[in-house]
Amino acid sequence: MLLAGATGPLGNEVLNRVVGGQRYALVQVLARERYTEGLRGMQLLPQIGDDALQWPLETAEVGLIMFEPPRPFYQRERALRTPQPAQLQAIAQWMRACGVQTLAVVLPHDMGSLPQSIRQGLANVDEQQVTTLGFERLILVRSAREPARLSAGNVLQRTAKTLLSALSYMVPQSDRPVRAMHVAKLVEAALLHAPPGIHVAAPERVWRAAQKDGLQAELRDWLSHGV
Repeated sequence: MLLAGATGPLGNEVLNRVVGGQRYALVQVLARERYTEGLRGMQLLPQIGDDALQWPLETAEVGLIMFEPPRPFYQRERALRTPQPAQLQAIAQWMRACGVQTLAVVLPHDMGSLPQSIRQGLANVDEQQVTTLGFERLILVRSAREPARLSAGNVLQRTAKTLLSALSYMVPQSDRPVRAMHVAKLVEAALLHAPPGIHVAAPERVWRAAQKDGLQAELRDWLSHGV
């Protein structure tokens, strides 16, 4: 596996799962500089420069690209390479040239940590270009978001609900970002079980998969329909 963007809470969770699961002979993590590696089955892969098309080719079957920024006080994460949205096509093209047949592109699990340019998903043109690169399996996982709820009740009920929510100092659980480990489980399962084709996990599906006992049901429905 080639992994670009093993940073932030989500990147760390995904890295631990794909390395700890020992389903891949080697996980090569893209980096800007070297540091002491602490995970068995992982190899640091420093690449010079930001032009992915100039990087030396490696050999891999699976690729994973994530965009969550590194946490400031984690030296290991600062040494790793975090892709920028504009680099998506070039990195995907480089991975395809390395022999990658399965590519997963994962947005940060917390909408608040996204650059404004990809708050609503990566640019359609970039994603469309990636779909033309010839991957056997392409998996796109959006940021989690609770499904929109229909307005119910009369004017007084809606007003009362608004006032009560304004007085609340606690963010409801349903409005918080899902835990990174739940998204990591979805990504890991999709990499293992997705059939050939393009599979897009919408934000609402990612949110439902993170709820109690929701992963398997959402995974079956998602991979059978591709969206």
